[in-house]
Amino acid sequence: MSNLETIATKYALLYPVLDERMCRLWAASEAVALGHGGLTLVASATGITRKRIARGIRELETLAQAPTVEKARARRLRRPGGGRKSASVRDETLLSDLESLVEPVTRGDPQSPLRWTCKSLQKLAAELRTLGHRVSHETVRQLLKGLDYRLQATRKTREGSAHPDRNAQFEQINAQTQAFHAAGQPVISVDTKKKELVGDFKNGGREWRPTGEPEEVRVHDFVDKELGKAIPYGVYDVRENVGWVSVGTDHDTAAFAVHSVRQWWEQMGKPSYPEATELMITADGGGSNGSRCRLWKTQLQQFADETGLRVRVCHFPPGTSKWNKIEHRMFCHITQNWRGRPLVSHEAIVNLIGSTTTSKGLRVRAALDTNAYPTGIKVSDEELAAIEHIPALFHGDWNYTILPRQRSNGAAIS
Repeated sequence: MSNLETIATKYALLYPVLDERMCRLWAASEAVALGHGGLTLVASATGITRKRIARGIRELETLAQAPTVEKARARRLRRPGGGRKSASVRDETLLSDLESLVEPVTRGDPQSPLRWTCKSLQKLAAELRTLGHRVSHETVRQLLKGLDYRLQATRKTREGSAHPDRNAQFEQINAQTQAFHAAGQPVISVDTKKKELVGDFKNGGREWRPTGEPEEVRVHDFVDKELGKAIPYGVYDVRENVGWVSVGTDHDTAAFAVHSVRQWWEQMGKPSYPEATELMITADGGGSNGSRCRLWKTQLQQFADETGLRVRVCHFPPGTSKWNKIEHRMFCHITQNWRGRPLVSHEAIVNLIGSTTTSKGLRVRAALDTNAYPTGIKVSDEELAAIEHIPALFHGDWNYTILPRQRSNGAAIS
């Protein structure tokens, strides 16, 4: 096909959608592309006059030299300001009424009808319509974005009242940890992870699966009486970046907590620290390993007697459990590893925990603990007094050492 026929075919196809200006510019661009004699050839193929094509060529040359803004302005088919005006321009009180509904306490009436309801786009649009505005939920979406509003979840930042010795206790824990590490003695962080339902229940998070084939789980989260719950109690070695998790099936008691520490020592601690004479434990201030739990201390005394270790315990101040290293160095990775998977059995939970690793070298071992740990065990004053318990000079209720009975010397510690 010759150039003449090609141009004629293009023009026939484009002619129905070209306005006068675009027709002129297209013909000019074809003439420029053909080079010498192109103007005459295009005029012959399309029937557009040479004068009109020449005018288009001059316009193209002008556009090539114009600034970017002028290029964009030259491409407009409408003059600036054309089109339908936005809802906020047509309705002067729309934005102020919308803001008063979204933030009734700071911008409007505390008795707003949406003060105690979910502020969905549909509800906001419906309430604006009762105020006389003609809007849809899509218009509300655009207005909120224009006001710099975004969908946001709550953020945990408020901790309530802080204990006056909170920072001092953090410094105490840090100093003790450094001293133990310098002496080659183990330091562990302990805590109970959230109890988990065992069975085909929904588990938070998402996992890659074939499209349209999500794993089916139960609708209701009622405890399966046969499978029960799993109680993961973790022990994290701060220096070695390794952890142990005992998955209990009975109750989260101090006996269960100390037995988990015992399991860690036998399986991981003793092989890593064969020359250890002391053990430092950092724990929360409440729960099965709480600073006021008598059973926790009597069980630690048994552990100290069995192993011959001096056990130094440092509790975190009230309301600061998230600073416990096990929370953000081990438990969070376990949760990430089993996201979106139903925890169908205790064995599955143990395997998922045991396969948890990170790029920083975290390794976790886990085992099922089917022992019974009855609740309601009372520790008498006599039993408590029999503990070789030496409180520290600073906050002895938070910091104390339990000595093995055969090595007791009764001296105060710092």
